[in-house]
This record gives sequence, C-alpha cells and structure tokens, in this order.
Amino acid sequence: MSRQMTLGTGFEKYSKTTRREKFLTEMDGIVPWGELCALIAPVYPKAGDGRPPKELEIMLRVYFLQQWFNLSDPGVEEALYDSLSMRRFAGIDLGQSPVPDESTVLRFRHLLEAHALGEKLFQQVHAYLEAQGIKVSTGTIVDATIISAPASTKNKDKSRDPDMHQTKKGNQWYFGMKAHIGVDSQTKVIHAVAATPANVHDSVCLPDLLHGDETRVWGDSAYQGQTKVIRKHAPKATDFTHRRYRYKNWVDEVQRAKNKTKSSVRAKVEHPFLIIKRIFGFVKTRYKGLEKNAHRLFVTCALTNLYLMRRRLWRLSGA
Repeated sequence: MSRQMTLGTGFEKYSKTTRREKFLTEMDGIVPWGELCALIAPVYPKAGDGRPPKELEIMLRVYFLQQWFNLSDPGVEEALYDSLSMRRFAGIDLGQSPVPDESTVLRFRHLLEAHALGEKLFQQVHAYLEAQGIKVSTGTIVDATIISAPASTKNKDKSRDPDMHQTKKGNQWYFGMKAHIGVDSQTKVIHAVAATPANVHDSVCLPDLLHGDETRVWGDSAYQGQTKVIRKHAPKATDFTHRRYRYKNWVDEVQRAKNKTKSSVRAKVEHPFLIIKRIFGFVKTRYKGLEKNAHRLFVTCALTNLYLMRRRLWRLSGA
C-alpha cells in the first residue's frame, strides 16, 4: 500500500474544525489582549544590544496555552511545533521564526512571578468583565478545594515541598495546598482568590473571600460558626452557611432540609472548580513553593472567569 503524502499542508482536501481549534478561536476573541499586555509591558525586556525579546503578546499567548492545556515549559514548546492550531493562536509562523524555546518560556513565567503579576492579571480581567456589564452581585459563595502536591521524596533534594502540608478529608490523607475562592452567586464569576497549605482550615480565609457589599453568604459546614466574621467584613450580610444536623443518633430534619435548600445555591461554586481542575487540569501543583502555585492559581482563575463568560462576551462583541 502506498504511503505517499501530498506536498505541503495547504492542499488537504478534507478538514474538520476540532474542539481545540474551536476553543482557541473562542478564547482569542474574548481575551482583552491589549489591556493585559499593557499591564506587563513596563517590566518586559526592551530590545537592546543583545538578543531581541520575543513579541510580548506572543509570549502571553504561549503562557495562556500552558494554563489551558496544563503544559510544562518544554511541553508547550513541543506542543507548538506539533500543533498548527496552537501556532496559529500564538501568531507564530515557522517560515519566519522558531517557536519560543523552553528557556524563553521559563524566563517569561519567572518575570510574571517576580512582579506578582498573576494577581494583577486576575484583577484586570475582573475590571474588564465589569466594563462589559458583568458585575458582581450581593451574594457570595465561599469554598475551598485541595490541589495535590508530589508526596514522594525521590527527588534531587530528597524531601517534600516544605510549603505544602497534609490534611485529612473523610478517611483519606492529602498532601498539597488549598485553593480558596469567593464566587458570585448569580454569574458564578470568581471575585476573590487565596492559596494556603492544605492543613489551613477553610474558614481562616473567609475574610479574604468577601468583597464587603454582600447581603448573603453561602458556604458548606466548614464555615459554620463564622457569623461574627461575616458580619465584621460584610455588615449587611446574612449567614447562609450550612449548619450541623447530625447529633450522635439523632438527626435534625428541619436543619437538614434547610441545608438542602441552601445547597441549590452553594452548588454553583462547583462549576468554577470543575473548570480549574478538570478542563484546565490544575489538579496537581507543577512548581515547588506556595508562591509560584498561588501565582498560577490567580492566572487560572482569571482565565476561568473568561471561559465562564465566553458566550456572553461573544454576544456583547457582536461576533
């Protein structure tokens, strides 16, 4: 059987728009590239006597590809050479220039981390959404999820990450960090983010997850007994966190029913977590140290908000 290929990729007779191409087209049209690049530009290297830096927007696009597809620095370099749709999204023409190598990608990531730009990118996306009319309401849902870290000591340092800790959930032990988020009860947009070691109780970060203008706050039973804290940081808020309903051999059916009603709203927080962990693949830490992983968490939450609002943003743009 002959395996001869046609000359070049521009002459294929058959094609199909893949899910990846559709996703990248959607995100390309809604990410506020100008605003985000302007945020990074003051600290980005300028052309001088040495090797000219890659165009800032290309590097930012490559960095976002890393977050969306959970790629390492060498992994994203390889994926760009392998995927035409990724190169097209990043604006890279192999006939004109090579893909940024893993060292260039690493330096760009370290630049963002050194200037704490992850949180600023998150805030900029939030401001962009507000400018598009997607505003935070007076209801906040708070929750936390565990991001696992490698527990093995079979590494160069013969030790685990000192910034990560273990915690018990149910009958199982986990080692890693916690991602804490405050989510708008109407739009499901993440408006507040915090990162801690896994052994920090969920309620510790509660003040950091409230914007202050809430009239209602939802949360699971980890936040029960925090009414005073809620009132201090959101004076007009009513505490709608879950309450205990099991007492040894007795079940408070009234409280159980109330918790079930609250869950219909509280469950909305699971959608952003689904995107962060299942769609964008942030299930495990990639870097060593809480600070680097917290930076990634802020950027991932910013991209999660854009993904959540992508259809609405497309309608607003008239696309």
